[in-house]
Amino acid sequence: MELTWLALGASLAMGFMALCIFIFAVKKGYFRDIEDAKYQVFWSDLETLVDSSKEKRDDGSKQ
Repeated sequence: MELTWLALGASLAMGFMALCIFIFAVKKGYFRDIEDAKYQVFWSDLETLVDSSKEKRDDGSKQ
């Protein structure tokens, strides 16, 4: 029976901490403009591909 109460208390504590972290993130604005992060990753990958293809052409390789 003691382990049941310990497990219940631990799960409630973890749930409370998760709720606190969620509230903190909402107040700090971490969930605003989530789409922007996606586009930043997309454009940085695209720039890497363009830069690597430029290096290949500068080395004399045919495109």
